[in-house]
Amino acid sequence: MKISKIWFADDRIYGLTDDGRELWQSLLYYKRLRNATDEERANYEMDDEGIHWYDLDEDVSFESFEYDDPEPTGISRIFLSHPELNASAVGRRLGISQSLMAQYINGTKKPSKERERLIMDEILLISQELQRICA
Repeated sequence: MKISKIWFADDRIYGLTDDGRELWQSLLYYKRLRNATDEERANYEMDDEGIHWYDLDEDVSFESFEYDDPEPTGISRIFLSHPELNASAVGRRLGISQSLMAQYINGTKKPSKERERLIMDEILLISQELQRICA
């Protein structure tokens, strides 16, 4: 599969495949593209494997347009939507390694429902602790 045309809308990158399918991915997975100007987004090159924005140091593989989860959900969405949250520190509080937390966030691994609830509960606990400090 190869992408013949790309465009951006609604915090997504869209691609038209050479066989006529329209695919998309969330820009939450691509922070540099999400924050880029229209001019920066327009300055890309394509090769046989993907799309490259050299000025942004960002690459999107054609293969990634066919991943099962084009939109992050759960803890992945929380951490990608709020980069001010330190996923490594949350993981440390729970005894979860930095590499495993990174895999949960980028979608290469899925936490069990119990583990995801544990992480979400820890985020809520941190929020409550901050509220007490600010009160």
